[in-house]
Amino acid sequence: MSQSSHTLENVFELIKPDQITTPLVLDSPHSGTAYPEDFAYACPLETLRVFEDQLVDELFKDAASQNGAPFLKALFPRTYIDPNRAEHDIPLHMIDGHWPHPTTPSARADAGHGLIRETIGAHKLKLYARKLTVEEVKTRIENYYRPYHTALTETLDRTYEDMGFYLHIDCHSMTSAMIAPFHPVQVPDFIIGDMDGTSCGITFRRTLQMTLIKMGYHVAVNIPYKGVEIVKRYGNPARGRHSLQLEMNKSLYLDSNNEKIEKKFNKLKSDLENLVGEMRDSLTTHITPMAADE
Repeated sequence: MSQSSHTLENVFELIKPDQITTPLVLDSPHSGTAYPEDFAYACPLETLRVFEDQLVDELFKDAASQNGAPFLKALFPRTYIDPNRAEHDIPLHMIDGHWPHPTTPSARADAGHGLIRETIGAHKLKLYARKLTVEEVKTRIENYYRPYHTALTETLDRTYEDMGFYLHIDCHSMTSAMIAPFHPVQVPDFIIGDMDGTSCGITFRRTLQMTLIKMGYHVAVNIPYKGVEIVKRYGNPARGRHSLQLEMNKSLYLDSNNEKIEKKFNKLKSDLENLVGEMRDSLTTHITPMAADE
């Protein structure tokens, strides 16, 4: 399959087919490892790196390209600015100076996990020993956050125009420690988030869920990860715009030191290629263009 790619230096990479032949689109907003020189964080780099969705891009990239689906990944780290937060999700106490735009900080931002992360880890380690300037925050929004969303918006809109609908899968990773309190009997391998059924039609979600279960994986839905800004922004199932968040457990491919386990990584990568292929075939066979799912 002929492929073309567009990379905006240190911001994103978009790998896409020359011709859209499937309504599938995948993205990985949290796998970036290019730390900008102006980040000026005060905590250890290795602490920041724990919060990367490590290797998620490598796990899904071939799955997307082999099945004709565009794949977008952020190159910058989520701790610098988070594509999966609303642009106005900023606590003003982080900024040194007058912020000229409206803000509506969420509970996540109040906890230090908003558009620009303030704390990290269970012990709420401070990322900065200072406040950020207005210009710093503007630069991150204008040069990183908005270009990523522009690329995703344009890709989804083109898919919608060509296919009549889309199914977008927002790809992430999670740790067992974070989810074990919510699943004390068995920690899931995957969690599918559809904002409690508001970002994606139930047929698509069930197809994804059942395909993973048939592969032998334990799958949960919406607990504790329902999806955040990305699926909220791009999911509108009544108009044929379907968006799911897919979280996979890092223990499927990493050891306790976050080192790749080659054999497990290769198996998971192969399973994800089959998963995306199954989703593509299901959409092609069973879903008619412009069909808004229930």
